[in-house]
Amino acid sequence: MKLPGVREFSWREVATEARLLLIGIPVFLWTMIPIYHMFLFAISPKEDAFSGKLWPDHPTLHNFEIVFKQQHYFLRDFYVQFWNSTLIAASVGMLTLFIATAAAFSISRLKVPGGRMVLNLALFTYFIPAAFLAVPMYRTMGNYGLLNNHWALILAMVTIASPYAIWVLKQASDKLPVELDEAAVMDGATTLQIFRLVYLPLMMPSLVAIGTYAVLLAWNEYLYAFLLLSNDREITLPVALGNFLAADDSPWELLMTTGFIYALPPAAVYYAFRRYMVGGLTAGAGKS
Repeated sequence: MKLPGVREFSWREVATEARLLLIGIPVFLWTMIPIYHMFLFAISPKEDAFSGKLWPDHPTLHNFEIVFKQQHYFLRDFYVQFWNSTLIAASVGMLTLFIATAAAFSISRLKVPGGRMVLNLALFTYFIPAAFLAVPMYRTMGNYGLLNNHWALILAMVTIASPYAIWVLKQASDKLPVELDEAAVMDGATTLQIFRLVYLPLMMPSLVAIGTYAVLLAWNEYLYAFLLLSNDREITLPVALGNFLAADDSPWELLMTTGFIYALPPAAVYYAFRRYMVGGLTAGAGKS
């Protein structure tokens, strides 16, 4: 007898759930185990860092105290380097959004001549791996006197992030009803008013997703930051973390503690905007 409100499960549904679990559990463990080991290093005394135990015998927060109080040679500029990373990531996010939004609006809504060619050329840049462009980018920044300047890394990251951002926003923009623009024009709206009052509010999920993508791309960048910045008070924290490995007796517990702290802001950003990420970044996945 079937009880009211009770859903019956078929063998097919059970098999589907089982397959998802068989895939999901290993992927979850593969993702979380390195993070767990990083956390173990962060709460372990130096002598217990490589003990191999699942939990340290004497967990401590002393490593966090050393990092926050900058009580180690490699941490003397921790707050400056953390601020550098924040400033560069925020600047890359804003500039990428400005360029990509303006380009997508011009190509998709204004139908500017040559817009399709610009879009194709932007996508063509992804045929060349970003790592191959590091040395040419270094020489270019050197020719313009921008080496060891935050603008060098900002411009390099905007160059890398913008093509994908333009493509995603253009595809998302194509799905907006043209009738909205026509109605705004009939009401006497100018192009800038259409952009500000119609286009931007409707594109907000995609804009948040692209802004988050650009910020996290710049936040996690190491190669370009290593090449373009050299002064200890100008480098970003990922480059500073690499300096920990230069010592013969590397303080692994402090390295992992600093890395764990550095990983918290992007995790918070992703959690805050997680509902925009999938929908925004896949807005142009379908054929328009």
